[in-house]
Amino acid sequence: MKKRPNILWISFEDTNPFYGCYGDKIARTPNLDKLASEGCLYTHCFSTSGVCAPARSAIITGMYPISVGSHHMRTTNPSMAAPEEITSKLPVPYSVVMPPYVKCFTEYLRAEGYYCTNNSKTDYQFIPPFTAWDECGPNAHWRNRSDKNQPFFAVFNPTKTHESGMWPENCPEITFDPDEIEIPPYFPDTPEVRKALARMYTNIEYNDKFLGEILKQLEEDGLSEDTVVFHWSDHGPLPRGKRWPYDSGIHVPLIIRWPGHIKPGTKSDRLISTIDLGPTVLSIAEIPIPPYMQGIPFLGKYAKGPRRYVYASRDRHDTAYDMVRAVRDKRFKYIRNYCVDLPYNLWIPYLHKHPIMQEIWRMYIEGKLNEKQKVLFNKRPPEELYDILNDPYEINNLADNPKYKKDLERMRKALDRWISQVGDMGKINESDMVRFWYPDRKQPQTEKVVVIPIWHKNYGIEPIMDENKEYTVESPCLIQLYCPSQGASIGYTFEEKENPRWLLYTQPFFLPKGKVFLRTKAARIGYKESEETKIRFVVK
Repeated sequence: MKKRPNILWISFEDTNPFYGCYGDKIARTPNLDKLASEGCLYTHCFSTSGVCAPARSAIITGMYPISVGSHHMRTTNPSMAAPEEITSKLPVPYSVVMPPYVKCFTEYLRAEGYYCTNNSKTDYQFIPPFTAWDECGPNAHWRNRSDKNQPFFAVFNPTKTHESGMWPENCPEITFDPDEIEIPPYFPDTPEVRKALARMYTNIEYNDKFLGEILKQLEEDGLSEDTVVFHWSDHGPLPRGKRWPYDSGIHVPLIIRWPGHIKPGTKSDRLISTIDLGPTVLSIAEIPIPPYMQGIPFLGKYAKGPRRYVYASRDRHDTAYDMVRAVRDKRFKYIRNYCVDLPYNLWIPYLHKHPIMQEIWRMYIEGKLNEKQKVLFNKRPPEELYDILNDPYEINNLADNPKYKKDLERMRKALDRWISQVGDMGKINESDMVRFWYPDRKQPQTEKVVVIPIWHKNYGIEPIMDENKEYTVESPCLIQLYCPSQGASIGYTFEEKENPRWLLYTQPFFLPKGKVFLRTKAARIGYKESEETKIRFVVK
């Protein structure tokens, strides 16, 4: 039987491609540069959202946030207060309740024998079901699998490059000269802005070393030739980037090394969305792509042709509601602002901690910003169109320019088609959406698992549920598990310890001979886990 490849993800938080291999003359990224020289560097990879939790919900499910209700930032972190309309009427934080057929894509890997680990970022807008990972936590590692020949999917996510890494207290030692930094034209050129950007480069350099260590471990284990390595980020880090669908918010790095399949040192300008990452992993593992997934695999057995467009959205961020939709091709970006009554600068307390944002406010109050730097204080138009080849900073809005009328109409239609195809839950009031999921204002709970033994005296007819009884059965005895909750995933274990390893139930299994303690429980995305079902057997 052909051995499936190992797959390793090393993702950086809040990172545009400020890397040497992408042509940045300031960056010091030797490990990323080496990885790019050994694989393919993708120049046109874009996130579905300019902020982490909605973007990561798309990555783990292969579904657009607006399509499944994970578009508001944020739902699961109590430190990020939602508006009073939500907090006073509904349970907050809340987990997004996905359609019953939607799974974390790692379950499909586990079902095919992959050992899946996450060290240790989730942030999916829902509490990840226990069936999503073999291990999820700070000690999760491919090295923990008991069978060293078992293929693995391993995720590592250093947090140093998060937006908050630009706060002075979080990066006290800057390793780059602020005077050498190139300032985007929409930022004021002040010492504080330069220091913040120097911290950003410092943190990228730190993460580059982390990536180098992980790749060194892979090499030490003799796995480099058998492992597909992905490096990517969820979105950008800077004001007018993070939380927005401008390229500074959604343009992210993507580097993939696949020995024997990707020619070293190649570049691709293929349009890729981060929603494509999960389906691509399944395709590389030669696992059929579930038909509900909206991402497009671009490598492996089930790879499809290139995209013409990528799409992004912006909705509530912490306390501030908004609704923005965007589409991009290789040249143009079209942005539709639904809330034209709102200013660009909404009250988002966490954003306003950013030292660059504080400088922008200070300079605006003092009347010292030029026209390009005032872009965030302009009146919001209903539509924005940018020729990114000639205007990479997206400053000159061409929506009212008759020369670009055909491009505007084409991009409008592309956005309309996308919204029609995937649906847009942004049109639903958030309170109404959550009430639909939580009709009694309480998170629904997955129902308990039913255990059905199948042996010559009971061919799957009678379940057993008495946990105070020991059941004697004859070998061979198959166990079938059933959960009444639609869309539930079931896990089981024979371990009695407090934190066992839960196996993913995919089909009936045989009980071993002797005394057996079977524990099982179920979970559905957005629901509470079920209570455990615990049954003791004597198998003769």
